[in-house]
Amino acid sequence: MLILGWDASDDGFGYATAKPRQISRRTDVAWELRRQLMATEEEDSLSYPPLNVTNGNYTCILFYASNFSLKANDLFFIDLTNITFVNQNVDISSSKCSDINTTLSLKYTKPVSGINSLEIRFLMTNVFYGGSARNWSTLESVEIVQDDKKFAKFNVSVISAPAEYSFHCQLVGTSNLYPARLIPSNDEAKNWDVFISRFQIQGFNIENSQFSYASDCTSFFTPGIWMGLVTSVVLLWILAYGIHMIMQLTTNSRFDDPKGPALSVPQTE
Repeated sequence: MLILGWDASDDGFGYATAKPRQISRRTDVAWELRRQLMATEEEDSLSYPPLNVTNGNYTCILFYASNFSLKANDLFFIDLTNITFVNQNVDISSSKCSDINTTLSLKYTKPVSGINSLEIRFLMTNVFYGGSARNWSTLESVEIVQDDKKFAKFNVSVISAPAEYSFHCQLVGTSNLYPARLIPSNDEAKNWDVFISRFQIQGFNIENSQFSYASDCTSFFTPGIWMGLVTSVVLLWILAYGIHMIMQLTTNSRFDDPKGPALSVPQTE
């Protein structure tokens, strides 16, 4: 529910909402409303509620994926989607929340024949960066522990967002083709393939047990856009150089000055 009103002590409209909180006093009201509508539409499109981790009376972690699957040693294919989000047959008691570090721990008992136990950890940090003058939430690493003895660790690329936002990416995993990659950090991690689609996670500043506006992993300047921009710049430079050279063309002044000496052409027999 959104309430608009006039606040005599402010220069603009004051508002209250159950959606993501205002992150800057200078944020334009219309843009803030647009972000709230986008967040509402995204939450409405979820097939099932996100996994909710609580710390006392408040939610500290939200996690969602439309497909959450693993492959181990090219032998075991493990689909964790239903048992994580639909049936929620997963142990999250080892998850930890704080204002600086958050760990989402997902423990499964016999998720597939041949594996007795499986734990997946998502490790997130909340750090202030002076360059942007704000806190950023970053998924630092993902860990997989099989049968309490085999430990695989993955470093994570480009999964970060302002601390007030959630993070969303259409494809996350170990494939080189995914915009957000899980990069093996040890030898055991090379035995695992991870596939996550419509990935969304938030580990800080959650309000009303709902995702905040999502910062997407796909940048506005995609490789195709960069190629088009570079090509356009090169063509414009060639055009400008050609026009400059044409403007520099001149004719001999002897043919243009009627008062100049006559042109003498010697004649020979």
